Amino acid sequence: MRRDSIFYKLFQQSPALLFELLTNHPENADAYRFNSVAVKEPKFEIDGVFLPPENEGAGVVYFCEVQFQKDEQLYERVFAESSLYFYRNCNQFSDWQAVIIYPSRNIEQSKIYPHRSFLNGGQVHRVYLDEIGDIRQLPIWVALMVLTTVEEEQAPEEARYLLTRSSQEVSQPESRAIIEMITTIIVYRFEKLSRMEVESMLGITLKETKVYREIKEEGREEGREEGREEGREVMANAISRQLAKRFGQELPEEIRSSVFGLPLPVLEDLSEALLDFTGVVDLESWLEAR
Repeated sequence: MRRDSIFYKLFQQSPALLFELLTNHPENADAYRFNSVAVKEPKFEIDGVFLPPENEGAGVVYFCEVQFQKDEQLYERVFAESSLYFYRNCNQFSDWQAVIIYPSRNIEQSKIYPHRSFLNGGQVHRVYLDEIGDIRQLPIWVALMVLTTVEEEQAPEEARYLLTRSSQEVSQPESRAIIEMITTIIVYRFEKLSRMEVESMLGITLKETKVYREIKEEGREEGREEGREEGREVMANAISRQLAKRFGQELPEEIRSSVFGLPLPVLEDLSEALLDFTGVVDLESWLEAR
């Protein structure tokens, strides 16, 4: 499960969410923009950067790293990249701070003594999601972060609770965004379940959500831009990737060729049907029926 991409989607929806994790935050937190930046010579990209509003003078730039796997050189990389970016852009900012989000303390790198000044000086904030409180008592956007970490047997119940809560507490557009995020989290966490099983788990219809439409829309958009045949190939590629991810293995070459030979309307049907597949046998049966 690519939790970092889910967190960055959360931050895109609500940049101020980062500051709900911190004890002290800027007064203009609501005006911050979430972005990614590149630094040349040497070339690297920083995915999670919170930029202060440009019309208020030099402000504090925040770097965010979501780390769900142990990396024994994480701090070396984060501090080097952050310091270099600040050096290259120091006229735009008054200070820099970093926020590292972990699921728990045991994921943090072991060798932290060389970085004691950063870690203990108030410039770096370490957030351990399993220590910030009961998921049902947290602000709803923070609760979505914690939903990525709860035990699998607990996740469906907490997801349903957050769906109900979102319909009661927030506006319809924001509620829709929350539904999309909850659905994305659950679909990624339970990749082996069929569409009907996930629908039953959440009490919603996946056809209504973005996660369900992504494959079909990818093919349709590319088809409009590059032509029908190119669009068909793009959709076939997208479906093949999704099937391989769902089955936990690459598709046999014979089956892959069959998928790539399907016309666009049948590929669109397959993009819906695949959510009910649990193995290659289901795909083979579906293909044989057509």
